[in-house]
Amino acid sequence: MSKNSASALAFSACLLFSCLVIAQEHPALTAQANTVYVGADGKYEAQPDTALLQFNISAQEDSSKAAYDHASKNADQFRQILRTNGIDPKSAQIGYFSIDPVYDWKQPKRKLVGYRVNASTTLKLRDFAKIGPIVQQLADTDITDNQSLSYTLENIDVAKQRAVEDAYRRANDSAATIAKAGGRGLGELSYASVDTFEQVRVVANMARGPMPMLAGAMRAQAEAAPTAEFSPQTIVVTAHVNALFVLK
Repeated sequence: MSKNSASALAFSACLLFSCLVIAQEHPALTAQANTVYVGADGKYEAQPDTALLQFNISAQEDSSKAAYDHASKNADQFRQILRTNGIDPKSAQIGYFSIDPVYDWKQPKRKLVGYRVNASTTLKLRDFAKIGPIVQQLADTDITDNQSLSYTLENIDVAKQRAVEDAYRRANDSAATIAKAGGRGLGELSYASVDTFEQVRVVANMARGPMPMLAGAMRAQAEAAPTAEFSPQTIVVTAHVNALFVLK
């Protein structure tokens, strides 16, 4: 095979691959006379309905049994904090539980110095007023590690519908503009496809203590917390609509 033939074959393969990728991203539609095909993005910003508090219940002792007993005591304190705030301890979920040996690597030969217990815990709260007291009490008792707080929207179906409505309105406006520019009228919708997406957020780590917004809000101090009176960030849901309209 000549060098030119090989290059042509490689180009054809790349072109075919590109067509397949495009076909996966957008539905394949056969061009129809007297129609207009448009795509548009829409979005809807919704207030979060759930606070997600994540942390580790951790303990380190000389023996695995002592570490386990220490972690169990910490878990009992956490359950009591929940009960104090009117929350059923069963609402907290355990993601994983581990007991790991801890070594001193500074020695020429590693030396076992203890055992560490970690239990990844998640608590969902719909009553945002309880976030501050719970986080503050966890910090005061020093029974948790790596606290993080994020907000989410569990009842997301309504937000998706609003985002789709916004995307369709934009698509319809674009199609109407094209039809008017061509001296035609816009007819009925012939075909449509929809994709929706939820904005992904990076969760900020709270280390061993609460964020100023949470701790400061619960302390009887003269000055307000740095984020006093701020609201949780909204959840952004986006949608993409492809639509085919008939032209009059």
